[in-house]
This record gives sequence, structure tokens and C-alpha cells, in this order.
Amino acid sequence: MTQLSFDTLNIPEAMQRNLRDLGYISMTPIQAESLPISLASQDVIGQAKTGSGKTAAFGLPMLNKLNPSYFGIQGLVLCPTRELATQVANELRRLARYKPNIKIITLSGGVSIGPQIGSLEFGAHIVVGTPGRILDHLSKKTADFSHVSTLVLDEADRMLDMGFQDDVNTIIEATGDHHQTLLFSATFPDGVEKMCRRLLPHATRVEIVDDAPKQTITQRFFNTTAKTKETDLLAALAYYNPQHTVIFCNTRQGVQDLTQTLRNEGYTVMPLQGDMDQRDRDQTLVLFSARCVSILVATDVAARGLDIDDLELVINYDLPRQTENYVHRIGRTGRAGKSGHAISLVNDGERYKLDLIANETNQTMTPEALPQPKSDQLAISQPAMVMLSIDAGKKQKIRPGDVVGAITGTSDIPADVLGKITIMPFTSYVAIQRAFANKALQHLASGTIKGKKLKVRLL
Repeated sequence: MTQLSFDTLNIPEAMQRNLRDLGYISMTPIQAESLPISLASQDVIGQAKTGSGKTAAFGLPMLNKLNPSYFGIQGLVLCPTRELATQVANELRRLARYKPNIKIITLSGGVSIGPQIGSLEFGAHIVVGTPGRILDHLSKKTADFSHVSTLVLDEADRMLDMGFQDDVNTIIEATGDHHQTLLFSATFPDGVEKMCRRLLPHATRVEIVDDAPKQTITQRFFNTTAKTKETDLLAALAYYNPQHTVIFCNTRQGVQDLTQTLRNEGYTVMPLQGDMDQRDRDQTLVLFSARCVSILVATDVAARGLDIDDLELVINYDLPRQTENYVHRIGRTGRAGKSGHAISLVNDGERYKLDLIANETNQTMTPEALPQPKSDQLAISQPAMVMLSIDAGKKQKIRPGDVVGAITGTSDIPADVLGKITIMPFTSYVAIQRAFANKALQHLASGTIKGKKLKVRLL
């Protein structure tokens, strides 16, 4: 498909200028196909995978019709997980910079509902959230969606997979009849098709289907057995020695068991699965994205919305049951034109899955013998960064500059040893090179941030 510029769209010059400032130059296929339709206020059913530019595809038409002077909820985006909702809300805020005073709120579970109610009392233009928490607000009458002009269902297949069908139906009914609906889904199983027929009988359908993995990803498949799988994984980790990798399992219990095995071997590893409470999930993602943890062991649903740059290796400890999940998993590496690696451990009971993936992606996938590490590859290296946690965040008006100043302002700790800084509502996280961690911890513990003494600990 010929790449089209955003300049070809019928949108205000201020929006064009903001897109250029953000680095949005050429539209992705889903944007090029859907935006001319959605900007004309028509309903759209879009099929495209995560990472294809869907947020701008539904965000631009939503923002284009927004009335900044009316602080009622005009846009509602439903997402399957809190991680994806947070990611979408952050990107919408970037896209909305050209309009002053646009308020975008994230409503999702795992955190106290009280602060969310407080935020809603001051009004909001757009709400991004998960069905369960949106339903909580509806039942408490703390949110009014009757004036929504744009309703978005993002990753509809995942929402139905996770059992949100009834919740979604209730929320749709609460948005009234006079709005534009944009539905995006990577796949269209029967449940999603039925929803489309009921909710969007006259929508224009846009399909961007690409089951082929990116050419920048090297894929290898290694023979294993059920009995030797753990041992073979350890050999693969020693051979590749990845500093930043995600290992996928098919079940929550599998994630927990494998995480404990790797910890026993001395690896710095964290789990990410659906049984974890939201605070632990948030902290895990902060640690991993800041490269303070080398390995993340995850299920497909828990990793949905995971946006990590420079992931050098993806490992399929279990082959997924669906081809799109395989493509989605390995697509975590090899981003932005960089090279990436993906390996899969395949036992005899999983050969049928491999054959199915090979057929549906039109590839040859031949398992080979696992390469064995040399003696000098057996040492396990620890992450170069560690994480400091500060018991104050956005609610206490903490900003990244405050954290940097508190660590470097009156010490001889150089700023370039600091890594990613993440400010959450009530906690702030700062990654720092391991050699400086204890010194920074002592400095913060004896000093103040914005004039206050705060509790600081090393994670």
C-alpha cells in the first residue's frame, strides 16, 4: 500500500501541526483505511493487530469533534486490561495537545475507586477504562455516559475472551443512541461477529490482516520433551544470555512455576499473570521496562498492552494455541526496524501447533537441536539497573525533576547514572545504576523531596 501523509486528511491545521511534532508522518494501513471514514462521523469496524496504530485511528476522530468548553464525558474507550487502558490514555493525551484543557481520565480496577470519583466530580472530556470498573461507576452513579459522542471498543476479542460480554452490553446501553461507534479487534470469533451485527449493522468494515511475522525477527524452533523442557530453557538462556526477555506460558500456574524455577537458578525474574493484584502488576511492569529485571514470565492476556522498547529476545516456553497470539508474542521484539530474536521450545505434543502456525503464516518452521552453551556462558549476569521506590507520587505533586534534583542536587551522584523515572499516583520509581544505588538510597533517606521527608526503599 502506498504510504499516505496525515496532511491528506480533512483535519484542522493545529491537529496537523501536533501530529508532525509527535513524529506522525505517514499513516499506517489501518489509519489510512479507516480515518477518512471515521472523520466523516461514520461507524467503523476495524480488524488490526496491536501496534498497528489503532489509538490514532480512533483518537483523531474522537478529538476532532470534542467540545473543550463542555466538561461532560464525550468520548469513551473500553479496553480489556488496565495496562492497555493506561497506554491508550497516555497516547490520547499526546494527540490532544493541540486543544487546551482537555481532560482524559483512566478508570480501571485494582486501585481505589475514591480518587476516581473525585476526578470525575470536576468533569472529564474522555474516559478510558476497563468494563468492570466502568460498570462500578455506573452502578454508583458517579459517571454519566449519556452524552458520549464517540464510543470505542478496543481489542473487542480480548474483552469477550475475558468474560466482559454482559458488562460491555450494559455500558453500551448507558451511552444512549446518538453516538459514533468504532470497534477494533485483532480477530473476529463468533461473539465479536454477533456484537458487530447487533451494535454496528451499517458500519464500514476495514480489514488489515497480516499474519506474517516481521522480517526483522529471526525465528528458531528447538526440539524438547516434557521432561527436559526446564533444563532446555536454562540451556537456551545461557546460550543467548539475554539482558531483557519475555518468556510466554499458556497458563497462570505455568507462569508461577517457571518464575520460581528461574529464581532458584539465580535469575532476576518477575511473573505477570491475571491473579496478581494491580499494585504488583504495576510494579512488575515498572521494574521490567526500566531494565531492573532481566526476565518477565507472562501469559498472553496479562501481557496485552505491554509496550517495551528494545526487547532483544522472546521465548515461547509453551507454543500458543492460536496463530495470532504467536505473531503477537514475537512482535514484542524487532521493533522500529531493529533486529530481534524469537525462539520456541517444541515437544512432540506441540508439533500440531507448530504446523498450524507454519501453514497460516506461510512459513517453513523446522525444529532443530538446541545449541549447547559453552563453559564461559554459564555465569548469570545481573541487571545493570536497580529500582528505588519513593512513597509519594502525582497526588503529592511529585515530578521527575523533583526526583532527579533530590538525588543529584546536593550529592556527587551524576545524573547520567539515573534511568527511567515513573511517577504513579502515590509512588514514584527511579532506576539507577547498581553501583550507585546504596549511596542514592542513603542520600534520599537523610534528605527531603519538595521539602518533605519521604520513605524510600530499594526494590
